[in-house]
This record gives sequence, C-alpha cells and structure tokens, in this order.
Amino acid sequence: MRNNITCHKKYYLDGFTLLEVMVSLLVLSVGLLGLAALQATTLKANHGAYQRTQAIFLTYDMMDRLRANRTAALAGECDIDMGDTLSGSGSAMCDADVTDWQDNFVGLYLPSGQGLIDCSTTATVCVVTVQWDEGRQGGTAADASATTIQFTITANL
Repeated sequence: MRNNITCHKKYYLDGFTLLEVMVSLLVLSVGLLGLAALQATTLKANHGAYQRTQAIFLTYDMMDRLRANRTAALAGECDIDMGDTLSGSGSAMCDADVTDWQDNFVGLYLPSGQGLIDCSTTATVCVVTVQWDEGRQGGTAADASATTIQFTITANL
C-alpha cells in the first residue's frame, strides 16, 4: 500500500513541474516580444537620426558651394524656393551647383527632400533649409505637415 501512495505523489509532482515549465515559457515569450518591440523602436530612432545627419551634411555642403561662388550667391542667382527648380538665368556655376544639390543629394538621400536657398543682397547672409518627410517614422499626426521636418542654417558668406 505504501508503494501506491508514493507512486501517486510522484505523478502529482511531475504534473506540477510541467506547469512550472509552461509558466516559465510564457514569461520568456513575453520578454522576447518586449525585446523585439524595443529593437523595432531603436531601428526607427536610428533611421531618424541618420536622416537628420544627412540633412546637416547637405545644408553645410550647399553653404560651402555658395561660399565658393560668393559673388553670384549674394546677387541672388542661386536663390531657390522649396520645391522649385532654377530658371537658368543665373551663373552657370550656380545653376550646376543648385541643380546637382537638389537632384542628386537632397532628393536622393532624404524622403520627399526639398531645399531652399535665400541669400540676402543687403547683408552677406545666406539661409539654406532642407525639408523632408519623416512620416515613415510612425507619426500619428492627423495632417501630413506635422511629419515634415526642416533643418535650417544661417551663415555669413
């Protein structure tokens, strides 16, 4: 009779161990799901930082191009509004620099990227702005303009 009781307790404990394993697997799976969500958030933030870094490089690149052609830039020959293209009435160097900057850099490296250049003729100040859409980052804004990011630098030539 004693062997039957011991045997019965042994089966009872085996079932309890199985339950512990199932609970630990549940806890582990919830932890792994949390880790996957953290990784996805990190990737989004890293991509946003990459785009901001590209915007900084692009604005400083255009500012250096304007300094290389200072006379034409201060005459307003390199000025361009957001989303516009040059009319071709400026200097050949300005036309080439701005077109190359807009088409091959801003439009290529930033999603929906656009650029603005505004050089004042009364002071030696130029403003270069780069704008892009960061809607892919998971913004929940009701309108699309809330996901548009701009980076602007103002410098003396």
